[in-house]
Amino acid sequence: MAAISAFISLSLDGCYADADGGMSWAHRQDAEQVEFTSSNAKGGGRLIFGRVTYDMMKPFWTGPQAAQMMPDVAAGMNAMPKTVFSRSLTSSDWRNARIATEDFVSELKAIKAGDLDASILGSGSIVAQAATAGLLDELQVMQVPVTLGGGKRLFDGIPRAIGWRREDVRQFSNGNVFTRYRPS
Repeated sequence: MAAISAFISLSLDGCYADADGGMSWAHRQDAEQVEFTSSNAKGGGRLIFGRVTYDMMKPFWTGPQAAQMMPDVAAGMNAMPKTVFSRSLTSSDWRNARIATEDFVSELKAIKAGDLDASILGSGSIVAQAATAGLLDELQVMQVPVTLGGGKRLFDGIPRAIGWRREDVRQFSNGNVFTRYRPS
């Protein structure tokens, strides 16, 4: 059975996107964090996106800037199988990407029944839905030391409390803090 993890950047006030839907505040990477990201991306498996994150990720990771900045990560992002949850997309020209057409919970259960571990990247609403459905095995949070004063908060509106157990924590010299949680 495959595991489903999620990686998301959050502001100190719990937002994964600012009031305009932007994430420029989260791009505080230094050499130490680029090395961590490269190492973290070597895990293989399947990638899961919501449509908004897909629309942000695809142009960057398929373009020359990503290949120049992080060639190993770009190669992995482009080669890995990808599932995109969207009500508006009908097809994708990103290599190995497919648009999820079934019910969200059914699709995630099918992914979990497979043999490839999966990582949800960004996609705050997908992360919250997976956690609420009890299908998220691990939550990885990169906390960025900024308060946005508003925006999209990760767990706003979930129908029940979810307990988390901290597994790992790492502080970066740029002030970011990575924490890995498992449902308790």
